[in-house]
Amino acid sequence: MRVVASLVTLTLALALPACSGGGGPPKPNKRQMAMINRALATAPGAAQPSTIVAAELAFSRAAREQGQWTAFRQFAAPGALLHGGNGPFLIEPWLATQTDPPAAVQWQPRVVVMSCDGALAVSQGRYRDPESKVGNFVTVWERQPTGDYRYVFDVGGDDVPQPPPRKAVAEGDIVVTEIDAVQGLVASCPRGQAGIPPPPAIPVGEAGKADARLSRDGTLRWRWEHRADGTRYAAADYFYLGRWVTAIEQSLVPTGD
Repeated sequence: MRVVASLVTLTLALALPACSGGGGPPKPNKRQMAMINRALATAPGAAQPSTIVAAELAFSRAAREQGQWTAFRQFAAPGALLHGGNGPFLIEPWLATQTDPPAAVQWQPRVVVMSCDGALAVSQGRYRDPESKVGNFVTVWERQPTGDYRYVFDVGGDDVPQPPPRKAVAEGDIVVTEIDAVQGLVASCPRGQAGIPPPPAIPVGEAGKADARLSRDGTLRWRWEHRADGTRYAAADYFYLGRWVTAIEQSLVPTGD
C-alpha cells in the first residue's frame, strides 16, 4: 500500500502488499473476515484471491498496531523492491534505517489477480495516510516455500489533485463509510496438452527504466515502468479464456512535493 516526492513521504504513502510473516501477524476481525469470504473464496484450485485479501488486511493491521516500517519488514520477501521517485530499489537496506512513524498509512485492496497455480498475485487498491491524503497502490506477492505470501514489489502515490474535503456530517444523517467489495480474478489453467501462449510483446525500454516478469506457470505477467517525466507505471496481465487480458493498470504521476 504511497510514495511521493521525498523518499520518506514517498514510502509513507506507499502501496502495501501483504503476506503472513513468521512472527504471526494479527488475524482479521469479523468485518474483515466477511470481506475476505466475499472475495472469490470459491475460486478453483490453489489460486484463492481471498488469501491475498487476508494478507493485505493483516499487513495493514500490523502497520497500525506494530508500526508501519516494522510491518513492512515483517511482510517483505527477500529482495523485495519499492518503486520510489527515482525508480525501484531494494527495500530491506532502506527499512533498516527507518523508525516507525507515530501513525501508519492504512489501505485496502480493490482488485486481486492471481496466476492459475496461485504462486503469484498482484493487487491494486486505495490508501489514506495520517494527513488524510489518499492515493492508489499496486503490490506484487509471491508464495513462499512456507506457504505464506510476501511482497516482492510495491508502488503507490497520492491522487493528483487530491479530492475535495469531505462535507461535515449533519446530525441524523446516514453515512456509508466504505464499500468493501473486492474484485478477484484468476488466470485460466492449461488444459490437457494445450500450452499457454506468451503474453503480447511490450517495448523493452531503457535498462533500469522498465521490467516485466512472468509467473512460473506462464499465466500472469506483472510489469513496471519509470517514465521520463517521473510517472511510475505498473500493470498486470493474465491469461483468461484463451486470451491475454490486462487486469490492472496504474499510473502514478509526480506530486511536485
